[in-house]
Amino acid sequence: MLLSHFAASQQPKQPQWIASWTASQSVMDPDPSEPLTNLNNQTVRERLVVTVGGKQIRIRLSNEFGSAPLQLGRVSIAIAQGPAGVVPDSIHAVKFDGQESILIPPGASTLSDPVDFPVKNGAEISVSLYLPKPVTSVTGHGLALRRAVISASGDHTHDAAIQSGKESDSSVFLSTVLVPAQPNQRVIVAFGDSTVDGDGSTPEADRMWPSDLFRRLEETHGGTQFAVVNEGLAGNRLLHEGPVASFGASGIARFDRDALSVPGIAYIVLLEGTNDIGFPGASFGDLHLAPANGAPTVEDITGAYKKLIARAHARNIRVIGSTIMSCEGVPITGYHTEAKEQIRQAVNQWIRTSGAFDGVVDFDAVVRDPDHPGRLLQRFASADHLHPNDAGYQAMADAINLSLFR
Repeated sequence: MLLSHFAASQQPKQPQWIASWTASQSVMDPDPSEPLTNLNNQTVRERLVVTVGGKQIRIRLSNEFGSAPLQLGRVSIAIAQGPAGVVPDSIHAVKFDGQESILIPPGASTLSDPVDFPVKNGAEISVSLYLPKPVTSVTGHGLALRRAVISASGDHTHDAAIQSGKESDSSVFLSTVLVPAQPNQRVIVAFGDSTVDGDGSTPEADRMWPSDLFRRLEETHGGTQFAVVNEGLAGNRLLHEGPVASFGASGIARFDRDALSVPGIAYIVLLEGTNDIGFPGASFGDLHLAPANGAPTVEDITGAYKKLIARAHARNIRVIGSTIMSCEGVPITGYHTEAKEQIRQAVNQWIRTSGAFDGVVDFDAVVRDPDHPGRLLQRFASADHLHPNDAGYQAMADAINLSLFR
């Protein structure tokens, strides 16, 4: 007993790792025209932008929504040069328990070995995944805002460029990028729906508000104190699953996985509830978003907020609440009505005045039209009048009081 304790105490202390980038995972809906849901002996090359950098890197790959084991024949990381290319001498093999190939069981995820791969704050990196066998069900993220390239047959993980590949606006299997934690370094998780995910922002430009927030923090704190990761999911609701699988589990259901379990988390900025109010009785083309008789009350939504806050506080994590933004003019039949507007206003009043959150960001006040409060200000609105544009997302990030993050 004493000898084993002495031996354990002499072991070198393992480095701690924090999340530098994340993407919430869900089932990708089958689609004959989507190359990422029809993979067979192909390589997928996808890109991401880390927030804080480090001298090493690890990646987490997910088969959490797979119905069969996921075979990965080889994985590499590199510095990206556009969707298909990488800097040739930056290519590094990624291993798992010392092996280049791995089988991930259905419902599981896996964490890679550390890779000596120095990355700077804000670096764009490329991850290439070779999938030697047909993939029957795909775990991924629908709104990647960066094009992935899918090769012709074969392993192209170490190619400088993937030639004549198909492209997709989504990503697959990649859920987290980790870097070694520096002293007092902490993670801020942006959690919510498509307005967290960055819908309406310019693709390939990294202009969603969590990224804008990181750049503000980097300027203020020298880029060393905070990472900011994005756990937004387009179509997501706080209380219920959506009408299609890619909208993901409800915010209540995925909160532990996508927020509380993020390595290094200290803060959550919560922006969710828009779709809970808007979906009931609404339809987008032939897609009925939710039954009209399933509309939540103000108490349903605020009660869910209280539950999330309690779960976070039990782990000493602070939760910053964000008001729900206006959406009049959205081209989704039945999404905005006067009755729904009254619910939104009442929920926002609770967020502002209840004192339940550790801090509040009034996004609604920042981006609404002061002469027509049910609408987004035109200069901040994307074409659908539901999501902000780049300027709107920047205004949201600028409105966050950085003193909330101590």
